[in-house]
Amino acid sequence: MKASQAMSKDPLADAGLHFDELNKLRVLDPEVGQKTTDLKEECKEFVEKISQFQKIVGGLIELVDELAQEAETEKMKAIGARNLLKSVAKQREAQQQQLQALIAEKKMQLERYRIEYEALSKVEAEQNEFIDQFILQK
Repeated sequence: MKASQAMSKDPLADAGLHFDELNKLRVLDPEVGQKTTDLKEECKEFVEKISQFQKIVGGLIELVDELAQEAETEKMKAIGARNLLKSVAKQREAQQQQLQALIAEKKMQLERYRIEYEALSKVEAEQNEFIDQFILQK
């Protein structure tokens, strides 16, 4: 009889019907209903956390993109500065070669002037000697 009492103790539960805390008839077991509600809340919190995570990741991606753009800008500036420096170095090298060529030209001109001076000095000495002899003969 005890077994039949246990079976007939809650015939509604056996039929899948239950009373909630407000004594309303429910098809769902209150424990399952509570778990469902808890799961719903956990899902809602999870979705909120995922949304916050997406916002944070979005902000991080924006920041990384900005940093990448700044790095690219600085890279271009550095390349430009390096190219300018190379250009200036080439200009200086060309200028140095021009100045060396000018120095060589001036040295050759100086040598020509020195030779001409020596020749003119020799002519002057000869003419002075001729004048001296001419004066002495008179």
